[in-house]
Amino acid sequence: MNGTLLRGLFDTFAHLLINIAPNIMEKKYIFLLFLSLSLFSFGQTNCEDANSDLIYAYSNVKSSYDSNNISHLKYYANKSLEAFNRSKKSLENCGCDAAYNLSYDAAELLAKVENEATFEDGRFYVKRAREIAKQSITELDKCTVPTTETNDLLALENEQERLEQMQNALKAEEAAIKAKLVAQKQQTLALKKEVLINVYKQAMSSNLETYNSTLEVCDCADKPLKDVSSNTDEISTKSLEDIKSHFIENMKDLASNYLAQLDLCLDD
Repeated sequence: MNGTLLRGLFDTFAHLLINIAPNIMEKKYIFLLFLSLSLFSFGQTNCEDANSDLIYAYSNVKSSYDSNNISHLKYYANKSLEAFNRSKKSLENCGCDAAYNLSYDAAELLAKVENEATFEDGRFYVKRAREIAKQSITELDKCTVPTTETNDLLALENEQERLEQMQNALKAEEAAIKAKLVAQKQQTLALKKEVLINVYKQAMSSNLETYNSTLEVCDCADKPLKDVSSNTDEISTKSLEDIKSHFIENMKDLASNYLAQLDLCLDD
């Protein structure tokens, strides 16, 4: 219930009491009731003003904490500091000592941000002030009847934090899945290379054996042909196409050496 509405109800109620007082009560009871309602209205108004200032202070200290540079950090920290300083008088009149002390502590921390040279040092004080700001709102709620606006804001904030945590968890899971897929892709490629290299090496070995056997039959085996393939570890660093090209060139060289050996036999 806002302060304007309370004051309106109070004025109406006081007017009725004054009109019927001569018949049902002494003037001193009217005065005491008048004073009680007045104090309640005044205190409730101050608590509502303080609540607005604390919510504004918390919003700005959160923006300061979420900023990514020192200029924005100090800008929002200063706006939050101003709101906390405004809230002190209202909190004092509201009578909520716990919220007042927390507001004082938060203002003390935020006052140090302006003189900090680095983003990290300033953010250290902002982080502490942010937590205290949230606590000050909670403590003020304990001192007053919780308003729908405050409850909705805190519920929204909690829901936002929950959604952010879920989003971060999903991002982490997505990154893990991507890393796993990359590892599987690399493992599959390595296996394909290994199979391809073994197939070509077996073909090379078979050709080499056939060529040397033929040369021996032709009495041309003075200089047996040798496998000129590179080291397997070295070849495996190449792409699949490069591996294929490498072995085809080796087979061509082996075939050329074989034919050259046969030509030498004819010359002899």
